[in-house]
Amino acid sequence: MGLLAAVAAAPGRVDSRYELVNRVRGYEYAGYERTIDFHIKNLRRKLDASGADGVETVLGVGYRLGLRQDETP
Repeated sequence: MGLLAAVAAAPGRVDSRYELVNRVRGYEYAGYERTIDFHIKNLRRKLDASGADGVETVLGVGYRLGLRQDETP
């Protein structure tokens, strides 16, 4: 499962770095959890270019897929 699929599985739900790494890798990763920050940065850059909702940071907790409200004229 990719990082985008992991955060999109439950939009609005906050996932910690640890949860995201384990979900994406499929097993307990012995590496440095902060590497997920680099991948989130790249994912944000790609999503921003397409105009899609971005990945939000929830300070002290983790990341979630942003939910944008539909605008009514």
